[in-house]
Amino acid sequence: MAAGPPVVALNGARLRFGERPLFNNLSLTLSKGERACLVGRNGTGKSSLLKVIAGLQDLDGGERFLQPGTKVAYLPQDPDFSAGGTLADYVALGPAGGTAAPRHAVDAALRRLDLDGARQVTELSGGEGRRAALARCLVSDPEVLLLDEPTNHLDLPTIEWLEGELRRFRGALLVISHDRAFLNELTNTTLWLDRGRLQRLDRSFAAFDDWAETLRRQEAEAQHKLGRQIVREERWLQRGVTARRKRNQGRLTRLQDLRRERAEWLGQLGTAKLASASSGRSGTLVIEAEGLSKSFASEGGALAILKDFSTRIRRGDRLGIIGPNGIGKSTLVKILMGELAPDSGRLRLGANVEPLYFDQRRESLDPETTLWRSLVPDGGDTLLVRGRQRHVVSYLKDFLFEEGQARQPVKALSGGEKARLLLARLFARPSNLLVLDEPTNDLDMETLDLLQEVLDDYEGTLILVSHDRDFLDRLVTGVIAMEGGGHTLEVPGGYSDYRRHHRQITQTGRQEAKRARPKPANDSRPRSPRKLSYKDQRELDGLPEQIETLTAEVSDLEDRLADPELFGRDPEGFARVSDTLAQKRGALAAAEERWLELESAREALAE
Repeated sequence: MAAGPPVVALNGARLRFGERPLFNNLSLTLSKGERACLVGRNGTGKSSLLKVIAGLQDLDGGERFLQPGTKVAYLPQDPDFSAGGTLADYVALGPAGGTAAPRHAVDAALRRLDLDGARQVTELSGGEGRRAALARCLVSDPEVLLLDEPTNHLDLPTIEWLEGELRRFRGALLVISHDRAFLNELTNTTLWLDRGRLQRLDRSFAAFDDWAETLRRQEAEAQHKLGRQIVREERWLQRGVTARRKRNQGRLTRLQDLRRERAEWLGQLGTAKLASASSGRSGTLVIEAEGLSKSFASEGGALAILKDFSTRIRRGDRLGIIGPNGIGKSTLVKILMGELAPDSGRLRLGANVEPLYFDQRRESLDPETTLWRSLVPDGGDTLLVRGRQRHVVSYLKDFLFEEGQARQPVKALSGGEKARLLLARLFARPSNLLVLDEPTNDLDMETLDLLQEVLDDYEGTLILVSHDRDFLDRLVTGVIAMEGGGHTLEVPGGYSDYRRHHRQITQTGRQEAKRARPKPANDSRPRSPRKLSYKDQRELDGLPEQIETLTAEVSDLEDRLADPELFGRDPEGFARVSDTLAQKRGALAAAEERWLELESAREALAE
């Protein structure tokens, strides 16, 4: 439910992209305290709608309303650093320009995101640029925060830090993201942009699949009664919501079985032997690593990537490799594939291993060639896929392309479609060991679901480097976590299993440290009771009544602003009420913070 009167709203909004309408007669409201996600198929206009709300895109029709004095911060998918300058100057200016943020706030934001304010913005990597743009949004202290794919190129520690920041954000939040775990954890409202219509669910994204399936079933029943069929372009939604959820039940059972096998295997590493391989398959043991160490020279001395690392990977295993950016995940992958020699230790690849490596930079696609020729560059109309001939058009349909697109040039494809074509080309190649380094970067949710389905059906061994927690939970049978200083931790199961295991280790370590801590000497001298000063205690006693009064005043002002005819009837009165409401909310927040500060001090003194 809405938390109060809207701080930003669209009414009867209409927008076209060339000759194609993106949405028509669309209405939307965002209120303080709402953490909403905007979902929908790639190309439906989600990013355009976010720009409209931010005031960066003009509507073709309809109205945009923003409460007077409301500050809006917008994070684009691809932040613009062309103006140059230092990182500190970039962050200080804020997303909408205006008065620069205080230097102490800028420095604090840069420290939290591990960024050097003296660096030039033109030198930043993709992940660093994303963190800088996030710092620029958060330091501006906005009332409305609009984020377009905020987790792209971020590592897991930064994503989890961002979740915490956004949970504490008191304004209105609207986010577009392909990261299911991020949306499940963060949101309390789901907005679905579908064929130009916006549908609202006042629940977290975790409820989206069930809700979407119900709406699709109701629509199909209604259209059937009218003697019509759902249009062909909805093929993915039918397949991606209803059918996928049914298949996932069986796949989940199979994944749990594989995880149990992996746990048993890790328990008896010393008994493994290299087995002979059957035709077209790798041996039972795919990779054996014993005592691997690797370090690189750095300004502060040797930088350890691995220390005494050992593992054994069997045919059919699905391993996820996780860790912060720059910790050495890609280095570990290259060592395991035999492309980079370790400083010490022993590595052995099993028999008949045919690896296929998909790196972070991806492959290039010739924009002038057709989809057809991209798959069969030497001509013909069939290609060999996992041992059998497939017609080009039939194979493209597996990756959600229509028959008419086969002869189109690559340059006509959207970003998500290009990613699907790259995946189609990748999986057409023979392999029994598939190594994917950050495959989910820049993919929309539709393509992510497709990639998961293809990997579910892959019969070989999979090594996956990813920061996508939901993706890891759905696919892998074990996790290798790189924790810094050359240390690693291998846990059977998915990312959630690793987090539980890590928390148990941390808790056990704290308990042992507490037991080992020396006890203070016994001091039997009587202590005078400590308490708040008379002035602070008086202030603390009076704050509950003050908070109650301010809460009632805020509620009354919100009720007055909720009148949809107030603005048209009395614009000046509407502005006065809005200004007063902002003042009262600020006073209420300050009173609550002060009460918390004094109460915490009182409790600490009483201990």
